[in-house]
Amino acid sequence: MQIRDRIREFRRVPASQLRPHPRNWRTHPEKQRDALRGVLAEIGYAGALLARELDDGSLELIDGHLRAETTPDAEVPVLVLDLSAEEAVKLLTVLDPLGALAGTDHERLAALVAEVETQSEAVRALLDSLIDQSQQPSLVPEAATPEAPALTELFQLVVECSGEAQQKELFERLTAEGFSCRVLVL
Repeated sequence: MQIRDRIREFRRVPASQLRPHPRNWRTHPEKQRDALRGVLAEIGYAGALLARELDDGSLELIDGHLRAETTPDAEVPVLVLDLSAEEAVKLLTVLDPLGALAGTDHERLAALVAEVETQSEAVRALLDSLIDQSQQPSLVPEAATPEAPALTELFQLVVECSGEAQQKELFERLTAEGFSCRVLVL
């Protein structure tokens, strides 16, 4: 397999000059915003935003929307990618879910979290939630036994809605498309 290097250049750009991608599908709840502000305050920028150059010379974000929004007056590190509009949509769609597919070594995670010192309550809450999530039992046993028969695999999706109206609209649309849906309020 031949892998192309799509990074055209590295730039430092005022975050306010970066155009959000019009099809960005990620939302950012306040606890994420608070945690990001805590990390930026304690560490700073340690990774580049991803963007592509448009025909008018402006840069359209693919990854890093919240960082750019959080620090509009800062000059931020940006990797300018050589992507078409279609490729940018594909990367925008798969980048975060691809990272979410990674597994967790629970012992290593616990050891790392125990070492991290932070002054930010939001960062501490994030770290604590990592430990809480990693301690949740799996719903599917690794091997079925007569005492513990295998559960039928369920492939589910949890969607965070901005309010009850959006939840209702999404529920109605998905059930109309034939999906089996449940409404939850957490």
